[in-house]
Amino acid sequence: MRGSLALRHVDAGSCNGCEHELTAATNPLYDLQQYGLNIVASPRHADVLLITGAITTRMAGPLRTAYAAMPEPRVVAALGDCALGCNLLGTQAELAGPLETILPIDLRIPGCPPTPAAIAAALTAALQRPRPAEGSGPQLSPRRN
Repeated sequence: MRGSLALRHVDAGSCNGCEHELTAATNPLYDLQQYGLNIVASPRHADVLLITGAITTRMAGPLRTAYAAMPEPRVVAALGDCALGCNLLGTQAELAGPLETILPIDLRIPGCPPTPAAIAAALTAALQRPRPAEGSGPQLSPRRN
């Protein structure tokens, strides 16, 4: 293990399917905490901003605020197909656009919803990757266009 990661979860307009699976990933079967992955209440204490749901127009601003409040280096994880811009939930008039047009995505966890096993695997793999140096920007995974 290389240490631990503090995760700040933000629901940006979801159906709550991803939230249920994220909660299941913290239960005794998958137990993210045993790997040093903990969900925190404030972005000021977070290493990873974990975002679920299609990004609604009312959540774009709060997402930017949460991201700005995080200490460097910052990592953004998109959890679920809605956060990845598949537009499964909501209409175009209600959505601010794909998350990658609002914040840089460093970790993608696809699925509708992703299983607790997939969530645990992606987050523990992120824990194993080298963390970027402060000020150099996140480098967890290459972006896909």
